[in-house]
Amino acid sequence: MTTKVRRLFQPNLDRPGRTLRAIAALPLAISGGFLWGSHPVVALTLLGGAAFLLFEASRGWCALRACGVRTRL
Repeated sequence: MTTKVRRLFQPNLDRPGRTLRAIAALPLAISGGFLWGSHPVVALTLLGGAAFLLFEASRGWCALRACGVRTRL
């Protein structure tokens, strides 16, 4: 990774923020699984959102915070 990319993905979440994102990914993933047969586009969107939340939780990084938006957790 280049220096600029490392700085972009610098951790900006503490443990409660990471935990909240990991827990929020669960209902998205479950909903996406239930909708897979009847609404595949919606299911893929939900599963993509769950994957992104898990990425944020694993890296300790929030995309909104990286863009300068203040979040509570």
